[in-house]
Amino acid sequence: MIVATTETVAGQRVRQTLGQVFGVVVRSRGLGGNIAAGLRSLVGGEITEYTQMLEEARKHAIDRLVDNAALMGANAVLTLRFDSSEIGQTMSEIVAYGTAVVLEPA
Repeated sequence: MIVATTETVAGQRVRQTLGQVFGVVVRSRGLGGNIAAGLRSLVGGEITEYTQMLEEARKHAIDRLVDNAALMGANAVLTLRFDSSEIGQTMSEIVAYGTAVVLEPA
């Protein structure tokens, strides 16, 4: 499955636009990770516990997006974007979204 942040893919043309496709993940750090992150925030710098959690959540969101696009019959997702927000004080929501399409050689 081709996943691109662009509207076009070199050498390909859109044969069919299938519609919006999403991959949603909600994650929370465990108590130990929150404590370690809290202590690290006192001295400043990158909070690697949260960086790792968000990187994993983005990968998981893309996996779900690809699965959903495949169920729609797509062979590509164009204009991939991410959005994120907090739910409460301990959870993060990551949404990957784009347009599911069928590409064919130009």
